[in-house]
Amino acid sequence: MKIDILTIFPEMFEGFLKTSIIKRAIQNNFVDIQIHDIRKYSKDPHKKVDDYGYGGGKGMVLMPQPIFDAVSDLKKENTKVILMTPQGKTYNQKLAYDLALEKHLILICGHYEGFDERIRTLADLEISIGDYILTGGELASMVITDSITRLIDGVIEKDSHLNDSFNNNLLDYPVYTKPVNFKGMKVPDVLLSGHHANIKKYREEMALEKTKQRRPDLLEKGEKNE
Repeated sequence: MKIDILTIFPEMFEGFLKTSIIKRAIQNNFVDIQIHDIRKYSKDPHKKVDDYGYGGGKGMVLMPQPIFDAVSDLKKENTKVILMTPQGKTYNQKLAYDLALEKHLILICGHYEGFDERIRTLADLEISIGDYILTGGELASMVITDSITRLIDGVIEKDSHLNDSFNNNLLDYPVYTKPVNFKGMKVPDVLLSGHHANIKKYREEMALEKTKQRRPDLLEKGEKNE
């Protein structure tokens, strides 16, 4: 998979691309992630990419020309263009799985007061990572890139993400490691038993119980989809 990210702050991605699973996925050629400075596509002599909005109002607005030219330069036949915006579809695990099947993504990071409305015509999909406002789409694009990359075959063991929270509308079951007894809190005996069928049953029951306690809305959502 290839992911191209359009931003006016490419330096924000330096640590992100050189850490943990993302770093290994790039090194092992499971994903090609490229960061593109939108300013490089500006035709303004000072590489300006934003201006005041027509009609007044606070803040600066990203201009369409640099972004249109960047997408035109990078887009291929199999490309899906995604606009990061709080007005978009709320991101979830199902959408992460769907996007992980794509061959090429272009993520456009908004910033400042927003972007010229005409930029929306470039997008195949608009995504929000939640009902709150960030200073720009950079962090949101990292969230999406991270969640997609770990789902690509070979990046992590498949069982690791099949048991993730939100699969089957359930939260993940509780997990434990050494020591067996920590400050009087013991690892459940069933996990030490070596009985795989009982462990599987326990984990299924605990995933359901945790979801009932913490996110009952997920169970309601699952019932509506049945």
